[in-house]
Amino acid sequence: MTGDPAFSTGDHHHALSPSPPPNLLITMEEGSQNSEQLFEDDGNELELEGNDIDIDSNSLDIEGNGLDIESNGLQDDCDGMLEIDDNHESNGDDATAVSIENGISQGKNYPPPVVGMEFESYDDAYNYYNCYAKELGFAIRVKSSWTKRNSKEKRGAVLCCNCEGFKTIKEANSRRKETRTGCLAMIRLRLVESNRWRVDEVKLEHNHLFDHERAQNCKSHKKMDAVAKRKVEPTVDVEVRTIKLYRTSTADPVGYGNLNSLEGEISKTVDRSKRLKLNKGDSQIIYDFFSHIQLTSPNFVYLIDLNDEGCLRNVFWMDSRSRAAYGYFGDVVAVDTTCLSNKYEIPLVAFVGVNHHGQSILLGCGLLADDTFESYVWLFRAWLTCMSGRSPQTIITNHCRAMQSAISEVFPRAHHRLHLSHVMRSLFKNLGELQESGVFQMILNRTVYETVKVDEFEMGWDDMIRRFGLADHAWLCTLYEERERWAPVYQKDTFFAGMCTFENGECRSSFFDSFVHKQTSLKEFFGKYELLVQEERKIEAINDLESRDSSPLLKTRCFYELQLSKLYTNEIFRRFQDEVVMMPCFSITQVHANGPVITYMIKEHEAEGDRSNIKNFEVMHDKAGTEIRCICSCFNFNGYLCRHCLCVLHYNGVEEIPFQYILSRWRKDFKRLYIPELGSNNIDISNPVQWFDHLHRRAMQVVEEGMISRDHYTVAWQAFKESLNKVRLVADKHV
Repeated sequence: MTGDPAFSTGDHHHALSPSPPPNLLITMEEGSQNSEQLFEDDGNELELEGNDIDIDSNSLDIEGNGLDIESNGLQDDCDGMLEIDDNHESNGDDATAVSIENGISQGKNYPPPVVGMEFESYDDAYNYYNCYAKELGFAIRVKSSWTKRNSKEKRGAVLCCNCEGFKTIKEANSRRKETRTGCLAMIRLRLVESNRWRVDEVKLEHNHLFDHERAQNCKSHKKMDAVAKRKVEPTVDVEVRTIKLYRTSTADPVGYGNLNSLEGEISKTVDRSKRLKLNKGDSQIIYDFFSHIQLTSPNFVYLIDLNDEGCLRNVFWMDSRSRAAYGYFGDVVAVDTTCLSNKYEIPLVAFVGVNHHGQSILLGCGLLADDTFESYVWLFRAWLTCMSGRSPQTIITNHCRAMQSAISEVFPRAHHRLHLSHVMRSLFKNLGELQESGVFQMILNRTVYETVKVDEFEMGWDDMIRRFGLADHAWLCTLYEERERWAPVYQKDTFFAGMCTFENGECRSSFFDSFVHKQTSLKEFFGKYELLVQEERKIEAINDLESRDSSPLLKTRCFYELQLSKLYTNEIFRRFQDEVVMMPCFSITQVHANGPVITYMIKEHEAEGDRSNIKNFEVMHDKAGTEIRCICSCFNFNGYLCRHCLCVLHYNGVEEIPFQYILSRWRKDFKRLYIPELGSNNIDISNPVQWFDHLHRRAMQVVEEGMISRDHYTVAWQAFKESLNKVRLVADKHV
């Protein structure tokens, strides 16, 4: 059952830990006291080895090639202006160099690690983290590493702060001073298909003070030499701190299989001269727009990708409001590629979420040179980096093989689903004369939309194929093979937050739908962009006010309706209210019991007054755990309980909807501050850059809360004046 997405951005996927694969050897180095690590799973088995290491198998967390970052304490790596460093040497690699000028570096010369950093070798990665640690005032050690069986080739490693863990029972009585504090700061590295070492996970927050003097004498820093320092990647100078985001090769049979089979969407060789298709003056328009937004919104972020000739290839941008909104509504994200795939004048790609009113919100935009695997990988990595490495639970896209491969690479743990409406349109488009057949449309719609069990769908599909002679239709066979990505009957364990309505296949995934047309120019788009974004946010503010100050009209005497009328925003409550109104069911029958878990059969009429056509819905209710689940999966699809579950709760005398089924993402009383994450309070007291970053973030929190009402504004303004007077008094003492 899907939990509350607003409070589960980190570890919701850690419930099951498969066994490690046998031909990878994991070695524990330098006496790690904690066996809780993340292991690379290359599709082979892993085996743990180590001397005198007591490993609790329940503490192991085996993960795939993905990343899922705990964001607590992670310095926001995109607060400053991001642009291309044209002078950065790429050593022949096709790399994107992203310069970060303000606010992320926790050291003077080495920026903090971020997900997506890549290094030429393991030694380069280790030396970089060691230099960063030394500069900040802590030491590191290798918590764990793993190699292939019968080979000494290292495949991955976890580098941690040397204050990680605690003394073992054997060490507890030693006279040696306790220096471990259970610190969680770490980075996880893995060898990727390009033979580079990639940072897969980062935790920056320390639970102890930094001690430069003690750190200088630690083992890791004593081993540091001048050669190692010079080899550190990414190279950083004092004026411009550059992070290399390497572009991934598009033809790698080891990592992706035969990508040339993607029906022409990915070519064998990449044309390095590909560039963004711009009209005369468009480059200046993009530059002027970014410059203007940067001045009015200091936390605005943009990333630019250049080809080898220095020509603009891909662009990505996002404002601070979008980045902050992702913290509340980042559980489900749709990638709208309508403009790119339909060859619009502007090759726009938009990341879209849904807020607490069920309203589409913008979570970032991009302009791409083409719709190839390589371009999508660059875009997704840029977006994920700005989101502090936190992947959404569900990603919804159009049917595109190149994008599907890119999502598997960048978001391996996310549930990738296809727009059902797009699939259905493509289906009719590819079936020629059958699209005009009313009988075919009726059978297809009944099979896709009305089946509630997998065997019902597959039997209905087979009957349709035989009846209309479609067994040899290659495109339809390919679509059927991917049915788990688009057919509602297979999506019951995927959370959609109401973004897709499976009754009619519609999906709320477009933000610019009525604004951008096929001939819309870049100048026209950027000219109206701010106005459109502000208008959507104004609508959200109005909806907030109406939901907070008004009480919706109740239609029944059901206590569930009264309960959620006090908690949910008006729009979401109205959707839930429709379920309450339809609660009176034909009958409820207990069909099975297994201890506290009871299965009920709910029978209801498909149409009012039609007693001949009855649908059955199974509902499982765990009385001990107050859990309930219906086969219609309304909760996962829409984010609230269905009428079938409500009937069973009422039948069992449950007076209120259990708290786990009341999601904070829909609540009107939940305070949402649209500012970037505040990050860690652990700062280097000798680093003025961190002073500025920390003070600016805290001040922005006061600004956001001060805008709630006139009274809030008055209090915030008074607090600012008092603080400024106190700060000036301190300054006067040092004059």
